[in-house]
Amino acid sequence: MTVAANPIERVRTRVGNALFTKIAGPGGYEARDRIHNTAGPRWFPPGSPMRRVHGDASTFVGGLRALLLQSLHPLAMAGVAGHSGYRGDPWGRLARTSTFLAFTTFGNADDAQEMVDRVRAVHDRVRGKAADGRPYRASDPHLLRWVHVAEADSFLRSYQNFGARPMTEADADLYVAQSGRVAAALGATDIPQTTAELAECIDGYRPELAATDEALDTVHFLLKEPPLPWAVRPGYQMLAAGSVALLPEWARHDLKVGRLGGPRIGRMQAAIATKAVRWGLGTAEHTHARPKY
Repeated sequence: MTVAANPIERVRTRVGNALFTKIAGPGGYEARDRIHNTAGPRWFPPGSPMRRVHGDASTFVGGLRALLLQSLHPLAMAGVAGHSGYRGDPWGRLARTSTFLAFTTFGNADDAQEMVDRVRAVHDRVRGKAADGRPYRASDPHLLRWVHVAEADSFLRSYQNFGARPMTEADADLYVAQSGRVAAALGATDIPQTTAELAECIDGYRPELAATDEALDTVHFLLKEPPLPWAVRPGYQMLAAGSVALLPEWARHDLKVGRLGGPRIGRMQAAIATKAVRWGLGTAEHTHARPKY
């Protein structure tokens, strides 16, 4: 890696490298090279809404919002609490998730399918009973759809609020449809194809949602005690404020996060933090260390 001569560029490079390796894991650069240097067709073409949304710094806010929203489904949350190891290995889980998104969004079609097959194999083994005795299976198409719509809605809303470039309504609909391709590959069914269908689908899950003890514990972990050094927690808290601000009012109420700051202040904080992340990750284009997903 070439070291930038400009002191400011050196700082940007260090920030970008630190962020990237934290998110993508120790093998992140090797995975990035495979994703972008392997020839062959992709599931989504360059410039598509799927690539724009998942390649933007706003995913930092969107990913956290998705976790908060997903936690409100008791059966999905029981699976996470019982099998994901999010407390014992949060950064490992984040790296696996970011790698999956990168391969399916930007990677060769064969590599993308291989990644989906791996996740489906894991899902087939994840099953159990929630605290209320109800059985769950991670491969349940209904639960997979919930996880998908919470994620798609979160990434899209975060991009619409904090993304680098404006997005038209037509592109937003196309993002919903494109992200649904990955959900279908994972086994979800009846997948929304437009933003209107996405909103209707989320509303349809409302009777099933509840803030269980497991959900509230996850919220506390994500918002109050993230596994981060104290020096970087202020920046994380600004991103977290944005993720809370973008939640529906009913979700903020159920998760008991309504007093973490108003939506307007949260959006302002997240806008600043997202620009800082974009500044750091956008550097290393000149040093061949830029995270391209």
